[in-house]
Amino acid sequence: MFNSLTPQIALQEVPGEVSLLFSITGCDVGCKGCHSVELWDASYGEPLTQGRYLAYLEQYQGFVSCIVFFGGEWQPGSLIPCLALASSMNFKTCLYTGRERVAPEIVAHLDYLKTGEFKQQLGGLASPGSNQKFYDLNRKQIINYKFIRE
Repeated sequence: MFNSLTPQIALQEVPGEVSLLFSITGCDVGCKGCHSVELWDASYGEPLTQGRYLAYLEQYQGFVSCIVFFGGEWQPGSLIPCLALASSMNFKTCLYTGRERVAPEIVAHLDYLKTGEFKQQLGGLASPGSNQKFYDLNRKQIINYKFIRE
């Protein structure tokens, strides 16, 4: 089990999806310029128990289309059951990570994956020069272009 902040509705994290975002604490990547440094502290937030998580999914079913985890890949034993439950309830799933690679057993449960440490000089997903990649895993495409505003 891991700790999470209170989930939020997100409209920009996954193009074309209304998402329920779970920010998991305990990130050890430590990107310089991180917008959520409170997530580095594993004791921050509240335990995301299976019952609490299921209640959130039931509450938002029909209102959101995608469940997004900001982190959590460092605890696959907690993350994978959450992803599997969301998929079984017909939600799409997404993971945002600062790492370049994610374990295949996690990727198997994802529809979308954002990889790459935030590097302020390169910018985020909306920057053409970003090192970060946003994958549509079902279409096997990098879709960073969907974040760029014209």
